[in-house]
Amino acid sequence: MTSTETSTKPTVANPPGAVAGGTVPRLVRAGPLARMLRPVRGHLIGCAVLSALGSAAGFAPYVAVAEIARTALGAPSPAAVIPAVWTWVGIGVAGAVLRLLLLFLSSRLGHVADAETLHAIRVRIVRHLGVLPLGWFRATGSGAVKKVMTDDLEEMHQLIAHSMGEIIGAAVAVVVGFGYLVLVDWRMALVALAVLIPTLVSYQVSMRSMSSHLARLIAAEQRISTSAVEYADGITVVKTFGTGGRILERFARAVRDYAGAMRAWVSETRYSSAICHLTGTEMTMLAVLLAAGVGFVGAGWLTVPDLLPFLIIGIGLPTSITPAVQGAQGLRKGRMAAGHVEDLLERAALPAPEHPQRPVGHRIELDDVRFSYDGVSPVLAGISAVCEPGTVTALVGPSGAGKTTLASLLPRFYDVTGGAIRIGGVDVRDIPGETLLASMSLVFQDVVLLRDTVAENIRIGRPVATDEEVREAARTAQVHDVIEKLPDGYGTVLDALGGGLSGGELQRLTIARAVLSGAPIVVLDEATAALDPDNEAAVQDALAELVAGKTVIVIAHRLHTIRQADQILVLDHGQLVESGRHHELLARNGLYARLWAAQRNGEHA
Repeated sequence: MTSTETSTKPTVANPPGAVAGGTVPRLVRAGPLARMLRPVRGHLIGCAVLSALGSAAGFAPYVAVAEIARTALGAPSPAAVIPAVWTWVGIGVAGAVLRLLLLFLSSRLGHVADAETLHAIRVRIVRHLGVLPLGWFRATGSGAVKKVMTDDLEEMHQLIAHSMGEIIGAAVAVVVGFGYLVLVDWRMALVALAVLIPTLVSYQVSMRSMSSHLARLIAAEQRISTSAVEYADGITVVKTFGTGGRILERFARAVRDYAGAMRAWVSETRYSSAICHLTGTEMTMLAVLLAAGVGFVGAGWLTVPDLLPFLIIGIGLPTSITPAVQGAQGLRKGRMAAGHVEDLLERAALPAPEHPQRPVGHRIELDDVRFSYDGVSPVLAGISAVCEPGTVTALVGPSGAGKTTLASLLPRFYDVTGGAIRIGGVDVRDIPGETLLASMSLVFQDVVLLRDTVAENIRIGRPVATDEEVREAARTAQVHDVIEKLPDGYGTVLDALGGGLSGGELQRLTIARAVLSGAPIVVLDEATAALDPDNEAAVQDALAELVAGKTVIVIAHRLHTIRQADQILVLDHGQLVESGRHHELLARNGLYARLWAAQRNGEHA
C-alpha cells in the first residue's frame, strides 16, 4: 500500500490472551505486526538463530563447572583430573566468548531490522499525514499523532530490537539446560520439570487476559496525562477563577479508573501470580532439587557428583523464564502499538484530484454548500454566495451557526458533502492540494509557532524568502520594532508559548507570515477577538495591509470590526438567513440587527 492509497484491509483486533505464552511464529503472524515486519523477516530470522546459538553457547561455562566438579569428585587421584579440568575450562571459556560474539551479532542484526522498520514506518506516517484532511488534525489534536510517532514506535523498537531475541534466548536456555539435566539423570530432570510446569501454567493463566486489561490501563494513562497537561496549561485560569477543583476531579477520576483497571487485573490473577512467584524462584527450585537429590542419593538412585549439575544448572532454570516473561509483555505492547500505527495509516486520505485543474482568478463561489461531520446531522444546509476578488466577505452568526465550518471547507480541511465550492471557476476538489493552499493565507485566533527563530517562523509563509523580505513583511505587520527589541532580534528562538511575546504581538507575527506568502485569498478567524484595545488597533492596522486587494473571508465575532465589509453572510443553524452590507442588514431588523443591538448594549452596560 502506498502512502497515498487508502487501505481496504480491516484492522485486525488483538484477541484477549492471544499472545500469552504463545510461540514467536504465532505472535509474529498476528495482523498489523506481521505486515510491518514482513520486509525484515530475514533479519529477524537471523537475529533469532544467532540469539538461540548464543544462548546455547552461554550454557557452556555452567556445564564446564558442573563437569569439573563431577570429574573431581569421581577421580581416583588429583593428577588424573587435571587434563579433563583443562579441557572443560577451554570449553567454558570458548562458550563464554562465543556467547558474547553471537549475542552481539544478534543484537546488531535486531537493531538493523528495527532501524529499517521504524524508518519505513515513519516515512509512511509522514507521507500519510500529508494527505489526511486537515480537519482531522484539528479534531484529533497533536496528542494522537505524538502517541503514534513516539510512544507506539518506542514500543515497537523494544519489540523488534529486544523482546523477540529475549524470548528466543530464554526458550533455548530452558531447553538446553533441561536437555543437559536429562543426560545426567532423567529422574531428577523430571523433578525439575515438576517445578517448572506450575510456573509456566500459572503464568499462562495470569497473562490470558492481559491484552484487555492492558488496553484499559493505557486508556486510563492517556486520560491522566491529558488532564495533567490541561491543568498545567490552564493554571492561570484555574487560579484566577478557582476552577481547579473541577479540573483536578477529572485528573482524580482518571487515576481512579487506572486504579480500578489495575485492581481488576490483580484481583483476577492474584492466585496464579502468587503460584508463579512462589514456584518460579531459585530458592524454591534449590529446595526441591536438594530434598529430592538427598532422597535419591540415600536410595542409591543418584551419586553425589551427579547431583551437583542440578544444584548448579537446575536452580537457574526459573531465572531463564524471566526474560521470556518480559519479552512476552513487550510483544503484547508491540502488537497493540502496531495496531495503533496501522489505524492511523488506514485513515481515509483526502482524495486527490482525478483531473487536476488550475483556477483562473480567485473568485470564490459557494454553490448550495452542504456539510455534515457524521453524515447524519447537517451542519451546513444549502449555502450559496459569491465572493469577488478585492472584496471582504464576513461570516457572522450565533455560536454554532457554522461559520468556522464553512471557512474550513475553503482550504479543504474537509470536503463538502453536497454542492460545491469553486475558486476561479474550478471546484476546490479538482485543484491540487499544494496549489490550493498556496493560494490562501490562513490567520486564526490560536497562534501556532515552531520551536525556531523568529525569522523562520515568519518564513513559513514563503520558505525561499530573503531576510530582507522577511523584515519587510514584519514591518507591514507592524511587528518589526518588537522583534528588534528581542535578545537576538530575528534570530531569537521562540518556544511554543511565544518566548515572552504578547498575544497581540504573536498575532502580528502570524500576519507577517501571511503577508510574506502573498496569497491572493485571505481567511481570517477573528484575529482580534481576545485582544485588548491597544493590541486590537495594532492588529487591525496590520490586517488592513494584509487584505488590500485580496479576496477576503472573515469570521467575525465583534461586529463593529466588519461594518465596512462588502458583504455580510449571516448564518444560523447552518443556513444562510441574511446577506448584505452592514446598513442594509440593520434596516431589515432581522437576526443581524439583533446581534448588533445585543453587542452594543453589552458594550454600554
